Amino acid sequence: MKRNVTRIAVLGSGVMGSRIACHFAHTGFEVLLLDIAPKELLESETKKGLTLESAPVRNRIVNDALQAALKSNPSPVYRKSFAQRITTGNFTDNMKDIATCDWIIEVVVERLDIKQQIFEQIEKFRKPGALITSNTSGIPMHLLTQGRSDDFIKHFCGTHFFNPPRYLRLLEIIPTPHTNPAVIDFLLHFGELHLGKTTVLCKDTPAFIANRIGVYGIMSLFHQVKSIGLTVEEVDKLTGPVLGRPKSATFRTCDVVGLDTLVHVANGLYQACPQDEAHDLFQLPEYVATMNSNKWLGDKSGQGFYKKVKNTEGKSEILALDLNTLEYRPQQKVKFATLEQTKVIDAVPARMKVLVEGTDKAGEFYRQSFAGLFAYCANRIPEISDELYKIDQAMNAGFGWELGPFEMWDAVGVHKGVELIKTAGLQLASWVEDMLKQGITSFYKRSAQGLYYYDSNKRDYVLVPGTEQFILLKNIRETKTVWKNSGTTLTDIGDGVLNLEFHTKMNTIGGEVLQGVNTAIDKAEKEFRGLVISNEGANFSAGANLGLVFMFAVEQEWDELDFAVRAFQQATSRIRYSSIPVVVAPHNLTLGGGTEICLHADAVVAHAETYMGLVEFGVGVIPGGGGTKEFALRLSDELMEGDVELNAFRKRFLTIGQAQVSTSAYEAFDLGYLREGVDEVVYSRDRLLLRAKEKAIELADAGYVQPLQRKDIRVLGKQALGLAYVGANSMESGKFISAHDSLISRKLAWVLCGGDLSQPTLVNEKYLLDLEREAFLSLCGERKSLERMQSILQGGKVLRN
Repeated sequence: MKRNVTRIAVLGSGVMGSRIACHFAHTGFEVLLLDIAPKELLESETKKGLTLESAPVRNRIVNDALQAALKSNPSPVYRKSFAQRITTGNFTDNMKDIATCDWIIEVVVERLDIKQQIFEQIEKFRKPGALITSNTSGIPMHLLTQGRSDDFIKHFCGTHFFNPPRYLRLLEIIPTPHTNPAVIDFLLHFGELHLGKTTVLCKDTPAFIANRIGVYGIMSLFHQVKSIGLTVEEVDKLTGPVLGRPKSATFRTCDVVGLDTLVHVANGLYQACPQDEAHDLFQLPEYVATMNSNKWLGDKSGQGFYKKVKNTEGKSEILALDLNTLEYRPQQKVKFATLEQTKVIDAVPARMKVLVEGTDKAGEFYRQSFAGLFAYCANRIPEISDELYKIDQAMNAGFGWELGPFEMWDAVGVHKGVELIKTAGLQLASWVEDMLKQGITSFYKRSAQGLYYYDSNKRDYVLVPGTEQFILLKNIRETKTVWKNSGTTLTDIGDGVLNLEFHTKMNTIGGEVLQGVNTAIDKAEKEFRGLVISNEGANFSAGANLGLVFMFAVEQEWDELDFAVRAFQQATSRIRYSSIPVVVAPHNLTLGGGTEICLHADAVVAHAETYMGLVEFGVGVIPGGGGTKEFALRLSDELMEGDVELNAFRKRFLTIGQAQVSTSAYEAFDLGYLREGVDEVVYSRDRLLLRAKEKAIELADAGYVQPLQRKDIRVLGKQALGLAYVGANSMESGKFISAHDSLISRKLAWVLCGGDLSQPTLVNEKYLLDLEREAFLSLCGERKSLERMQSILQGGKVLRN
């Protein structure tokens, strides 16, 4: 049966409900968001003469919750305007309106009796065949459907979103034994395609998959930390980015999520899993119980494992909790020899063997924690999942781990992991021993056909479902590489299309990447029909190699710097004027030079979470890889004579001058980085390269013609230059910007206006590129620009607005 979903009802507007509603709205769906009607008036409502029957009062709870979500930072929506797709109401007046909805999601308080009351109301009004799901994080599914009709039951299952829904990709699907299999298949596909989720099919076991493993990991650390003698700061240093995990690591994550939330799940697991071999670990250590009793819950209460205070100088300072005394003290700098050894290792999997071989306290910590995690996860098969890859997917998407437990184990080495488990005196799952007896020594293997995992029931490798339909570079790189250098790899992705990926640090753009761009276009023009530029790194590109620019400028190697800037401009021009279509597929950070590459593509297929911006102003220069020229060109294409053209100029000028970075791909359209009707947005990260390849083929099949160099770029000259100069001078006089910022502003205006031409004039691209390069080089010679570059390089910061 074909199922169309266009309208969704979300019942419950709390922190999760309101944000789930936002997530559906910004991916294009109409949403009905309902909550209870107030039982009492606020004092302000009484003064206005309102009653409990007044419309503003009846929807106050749901409206306040939605507005609180929309005001939160980071935003739950890609564009503020997308919230207009949400209609609010209350259970009493508007439950009847769910009859127009194709999917009804319950997100009320975690109490079985209240959920059952809501389901009774849903039963009265839902249309036959409409989906009903619950966002419960722990109540068994079979209890939720007691007393419901057969049609209700077969269209019901759990859909467990993770908070915040926009940013955490995991969606756990938990069916009952009576859920229609077609419903399960639909939700797994819909969640991935339309919501950008990693959908994981779970068994109806306590805390499902991600929270079962994640909370075990945290509770295990809570007990382990004092036995080894580690501080809060040390644990967060050991369990953060070095493992490919979020910077918030362990204790900072607890403060963000709320200790009470963690305690609730841990207590639930302690009660629900008496046979679990790690049962005692789910019991709260004394210091955690004390913190919970004291309401030291983290950010929501103002203090947790960390506490923000004002020091004697009136400046903000973050203190750390001493777990022995339960008193706050200044944070201590963390340094371990084991961690120092990993600083030169960029690839997270390659660090794992170094970490477990450490001879200091850090090494001891990793050996203990890895042994516990590996043993626990192996013993959860088949309890919480029959397939090991689901555990990894859940931890990747729900907790932000770059490597799931079995991926980590593979990186350490399966035999080494077994050694750690046995040394720690833990129970090794029999299926792992059986796997090793077969001579199989890894949980995964890759091939051009996809990713395979070891299936303990079939005692052989099985293809991970879904991986065959996507293009995963890490699966085909070994057999499909056409060319590579130290910073790029060119891969044949089939059907006459090449892909160029960067793999420098933060995917910054230097000589090796520019060489890769030129070689990719050379080869594509001779033997292929299209080129895609994309990669599977954490970020698309943090921009040009600032260290190289700084070195040339400090050494006053102006000819070398001029050559480097020309090379960048020539590479982006080749992207624009090649004889084959070039499609760029950015994701996450796409800054500076990364944005300039996108600006010159025939089409951009951007992941929804793309943060794009020309941020060079913050470094003390202007975009020099064709970005300023391209903004002048796009300004020309949208100009209308009169005051309107000055407004358009001002918008383009400020986008660069304020180093504005989009908070989503949709906002990149608003800022002029992406083009309506040309560029597009994809929600699923796994589908990004596939869709970019399809776009390149579409352009080729449509009879792609090599573009002609533009000679008709209308620049405004003195008309707009005077406006920019006056604005910069007044901002400097008012001490809103520095003298150096004023200088950069004037240089930027000079390029965008085409110099001090006496009247609006048509110019070509070379003319603007020469102006852009001259301005860039002159600013590199300014001491203040060099100071900014040095500060950023020393701090390792990435520029954001």
